[in-house]
Amino acid sequence: MDEIQTTRMPLIGDVAPSFKAVTTQGEINFPEDYKGKWVILFSHPADFTPVCTTEFMTFASMADEFKALNTELVGLSVDSLYAHIAWLRKIQELEWNGLKNVEVKFPLIEDIRMEVANKYGMMQPGQSNTQAVRAVFVIDPNAKIRTILYYPLSTGRNFDEIKRIVIALQKADSDKVATPADWRPGDDVIVPTAGSCGTAKERMENQDETQYCLDWFMCFRKDKN
Repeated sequence: MDEIQTTRMPLIGDVAPSFKAVTTQGEINFPEDYKGKWVILFSHPADFTPVCTTEFMTFASMADEFKALNTELVGLSVDSLYAHIAWLRKIQELEWNGLKNVEVKFPLIEDIRMEVANKYGMMQPGQSNTQAVRAVFVIDPNAKIRTILYYPLSTGRNFDEIKRIVIALQKADSDKVATPADWRPGDDVIVPTAGSCGTAKERMENQDETQYCLDWFMCFRKDKN
């Protein structure tokens, strides 16, 4: 029997698998071309699909918001470059949810041979042999994978949440903190858990307007920004 070749899906903390690809914005060398930037690499099953069309319109309309966060967008599907071009041109003609004349300026990868999709574990058993599942990888400026999201074919992605994740990761990196449930920019953040009895005691005894504790292991700080 022939051996079935399997590729391990990259995990959070892994270096993003590298690849060279043709896209609607020319060739890219990933992640080298994006050194020093955050990247959202996301896949969709096929061009000219309705859910993904609404997603591309939404992503394109938010491109400047992501750029302000030093974040680039890169899309992927296993369709051809010419199918991509035709689909993106059609998107410009559509109007949905207040969006119209939407131009997709970020690169959309041609992946007919499914090389990139397989490297990132985007081909899932039980889905389709020729369609990539709708995955989202948030990759940091050091090319480390920081978040992985998977969506079923029937459910549109939440782009406010994707943006929130990027902001929360950047906050965690810059301020050495964590963010609680439903955190939004400006909300209180969580400081690292005390690593000793002395630190825990000091925190509990020295609470003020900027930092407070619910218990020794759960302390919050007002957003300094």
